[in-house]
Amino acid sequence: MYATILAMIPPGAELTSAISASKNGSSSKYIFFTVFPIFAIPRAFVAVYQFQRHARRSLITLLSDSATGVAAMGMIKSEYDVESYLPMGTDHAEKHIASSLPVYADQTGAVPGESFAIGDSLYARIQRFAGKYSIEQRGIERVPEDERTDTGLLKVGTMWLSANMVVSSFAIGVLAVPVFQLGFVDALLTILFINLLGITPVCFFSTFGPVFGLRQMVLSRFFFGFQATKVIAILNILACIGWSSINVIVGAQLLHAVNNDVPGVAGIIIIAAGTFLVTMFGYRIVHHYESYSWIPSFIIFLIVLGQFVHSGAFVNLPMKVGNSEAGGVLSFAASVFGFATGWTSYAADYTVYQPRTVSRVKTFFWTWIGLIFPLLFTEMLGLAVATAMTFDPETFEPSNIYSQRYEESHIGGLLAAVLFPPFGKFGEFCLVILALSIIANNCPNIYSVGLSLQVLGRWTQAVPRYIWTFIGTLVYCAIAIPGYSHFETVLENFMLVTGYWLAIYEGIALPEHFIFKGGFSGYDPAIYTSPHLLPPGIAAVAAFLFGIFGAVMGMAQVWFIGPIGKRIGTPTYGGDVGFPLAFAFAFISYCGFRTLEKAKFGR
Repeated sequence: MYATILAMIPPGAELTSAISASKNGSSSKYIFFTVFPIFAIPRAFVAVYQFQRHARRSLITLLSDSATGVAAMGMIKSEYDVESYLPMGTDHAEKHIASSLPVYADQTGAVPGESFAIGDSLYARIQRFAGKYSIEQRGIERVPEDERTDTGLLKVGTMWLSANMVVSSFAIGVLAVPVFQLGFVDALLTILFINLLGITPVCFFSTFGPVFGLRQMVLSRFFFGFQATKVIAILNILACIGWSSINVIVGAQLLHAVNNDVPGVAGIIIIAAGTFLVTMFGYRIVHHYESYSWIPSFIIFLIVLGQFVHSGAFVNLPMKVGNSEAGGVLSFAASVFGFATGWTSYAADYTVYQPRTVSRVKTFFWTWIGLIFPLLFTEMLGLAVATAMTFDPETFEPSNIYSQRYEESHIGGLLAAVLFPPFGKFGEFCLVILALSIIANNCPNIYSVGLSLQVLGRWTQAVPRYIWTFIGTLVYCAIAIPGYSHFETVLENFMLVTGYWLAIYEGIALPEHFIFKGGFSGYDPAIYTSPHLLPPGIAAVAAFLFGIFGAVMGMAQVWFIGPIGKRIGTPTYGGDVGFPLAFAFAFISYCGFRTLEKAKFGR
């Protein structure tokens, strides 16, 4: 299980490579999991398109079971100019499905909430049933301005405060020592500056929600065009599912550390079930849960901090020098960046019910506070605790209680080494609470995965968000259960790939907003369902491919080291500069391609 970890460690002990070589087979089956999001995009798109053609036709018979449902759709409140909610360019089958959906838009493309449950179609009946239990019925449809009544900006901050005041963030800091063999000060500075960089796009795109009332993947149509956004949605689905899988593995490890008789499967199911119960009800319940769930986690992390300081086990590991230090810092920075910027692709999902009049500066500020404090606190705490781990310099076997417990139960074991000896049963209780904090971490992932699935086509939009939430829960459990014993391998590879594609996303979206649209005034949100009015997407696709090229040139993975990444750090391990190169290649190429595209198409 340590194959990938040891392969990423800068050389220092000869036997490290020997251990990695002897166990290399255990990580090979996870290469596909990390390579797929970047190198199989065309095949994935074709597969989804083919499935869409069959699935949407089968939905016709399910959704058009009564003509009276369509007639009843006219019962919309009078202040709306009711018209058919149809994206331009749809084929006959899609139009048939759309005509059966009780979804109408006003002149701005906004859809009133009561329209979802009107009619006698299967869709309307399901939505009425959901409405009885106060389950959010809205999916990716634009929120009307008179329904954007969530005026509390504090919720914006606590949303991200709870999502990051969790043991998964703690685990990021821990990686600096056993994986990258960094010193304390250099790792601490990396955590500080890379988090400041990584959360900036999340804060920025959070301001789009109140302005337009659109979800982040729908907003992506203004950057990538109508069709190419489906590829971005696929990548976001993979990110949501992948992060959820990783997070429940961490939570299950904590429960296993409390009681060795609790199998990983049981811990995964417990956390996944709790997450589904919160996300099923939608936006308001997710925000309400996140408003308070950070409090017990913060208290327990304070207990961990106090006890660890009292134990005197902290070691101020010295900063190394030379190529190995440069490679280790850059690769650790890629991991930190991937975690921090991972919220970018669904940032606006959690501000769409904010009024249009809310200050963009305040929205940015509260998002920034909600992200930066828990990320710095938990990651720096994880780094500090990890310094207490010691390993035999010749065999790399654990040589104290911290490294031994880490070997046995990973992050859960490391926390148990801090809490169990002095606190006993109370320490076990603390770990159980931290395990359940994963629910707060996974809520944004699983809520947003349903929205991303709805972007793929009319047939997926015909399935209510909460049903996709349930399906997504089943899928990430199916991934997490076999991946339980390979946490470090999956985490390291997946985070880096996440950083790559999100860096490309940002390298395209930011110049489109600032250069080609000239800011918020350059958008017409009413056209979000009209492919012929949105950007063609040719420039975005071309720039995305250039971004992939930049990522490949700069990456430093166990399974591949790019030519530029190989020149940084040691030749054996390199240094990962994939995410800055991915951003730079995408940004520069997009500016050129988009200029030509606008000159040709005028949009």
